[in-house]
Amino acid sequence: MKTKITLLLAFFFIGLNFGFAQQDEECMTKLSIFHEYVKAKNYDAAYEPWMAVRNKCPKFNNAIYVDGEKILEDKIDKASGADKVAFINDLLKLWEQKAEHFASKTPKGEYAAQAAQLMYDNKDVLGKSTEELYNAFDAAYQLDKATFTNPKSLYTYFSLMVDLYDAGKKPAADLFNKYDDVVEKVEDEVKSFSEKLNKLIEKEDAEVALTKKEGKYKKYYESYLKAYDQISGSIDGKLGDRANCQNLIPLYRKDFEANRNNAVWLQRAAGKMSQKECTDDPLFFDLVNAYHNISPSANSAYYLGLLKDKDGKTNEAIEFFEQAISLETDSFKKSKLYYRIATKLKARGSYGKARGYYRQALSLNPSNGRPHIAIAAMYAASANNCGDSNFDKRAVYWLAAKEAQRAASVDPTLSKAASQSVANYKAKAPQKSEIFSSGRAGQTIKIGCWIGSSVTVPSI
Repeated sequence: MKTKITLLLAFFFIGLNFGFAQQDEECMTKLSIFHEYVKAKNYDAAYEPWMAVRNKCPKFNNAIYVDGEKILEDKIDKASGADKVAFINDLLKLWEQKAEHFASKTPKGEYAAQAAQLMYDNKDVLGKSTEELYNAFDAAYQLDKATFTNPKSLYTYFSLMVDLYDAGKKPAADLFNKYDDVVEKVEDEVKSFSEKLNKLIEKEDAEVALTKKEGKYKKYYESYLKAYDQISGSIDGKLGDRANCQNLIPLYRKDFEANRNNAVWLQRAAGKMSQKECTDDPLFFDLVNAYHNISPSANSAYYLGLLKDKDGKTNEAIEFFEQAISLETDSFKKSKLYYRIATKLKARGSYGKARGYYRQALSLNPSNGRPHIAIAAMYAASANNCGDSNFDKRAVYWLAAKEAQRAASVDPTLSKAASQSVANYKAKAPQKSEIFSSGRAGQTIKIGCWIGSSVTVPSI
């Protein structure tokens, strides 16, 4: 009897395995079919075999979800009305299924934000309110901030907050807090991509050719940095005058006592007042000192430097700025500090010192082209004071053009602006006819004053 039962079980499992094998073979065949259709962008033909595999073998291969997204996006683009809504909801369902069957390939924040963005992009046909959409983005952000990185979605998230504030549905404190959240997130992503790009730039500077793979990564990093740069401007533009001194000062003054020992709140409040040029108000002094007392840091030292600078105590301001640099341990943030201090010095006309700080900023973050642009501008502004003859003075513009060109080569966010600067400086430098008549083609011109450099006259 036992032998019969054993044989029956054996035949059962053999049959079961055979069934699985048949199923796998069928799914493999249909997967191959729909994948080829997707590669050819024939999404209509891909739909039926794809749905068959999706329903029968949902765990079979991640291609079900990668290709399925393309198939459904095509359906959404072509459909209207109820059909469009159905395909949108099916794409949302597909992402949920992917998270269930391929969790490691479905970062929670990324896909939750992607779902929120899909609903936002189709808000009219879905009938979604601003509050519903904001809550969807906020849920994604709270769920997994680390993988909520899409530039477009970060902007949409903040934009919806502004819309709710304008409608009287969110208080100013929530608006400014969300601004800080999103801006800090963008800065974190910029830092991450910049550090990766810097390694490749350093390799190129050492005259080592990038591999094909590294070249692709470089373009990838540059494209994201450009996107983050664009949304940074859009975020500030969306906030606009809502964060002016008239709004900030009463709000922060009202909440100051309750947050006197809250370092994060103090840092954000001081930072916002500094950014919006509200530093003349006594509240800024109170914020900075309270912040420095409970959490001495690079930021608090920098703000104290601003206070000294406002009082005309330049040397003391520089001491605090240097203290800020020494306290900062993060290279990317230290680079930003060097840049800020350099810009302060540049505004005062201390070009030599400013260039030194700009160079330090570049040494820590070579993919930031802004220091190059600033140095070029200082060279150009000094042209009339750094040469004995008209020709030598205008030769300074070649040096300015060279510096601006460097910005274009390392920073994708500045390529257009830097190229315009290069063209402008070259137009102000001696032209071919002047080079010919001077007989100085190929010669080296030493540039004096604070610049202390040299430039080679172009050959003609």
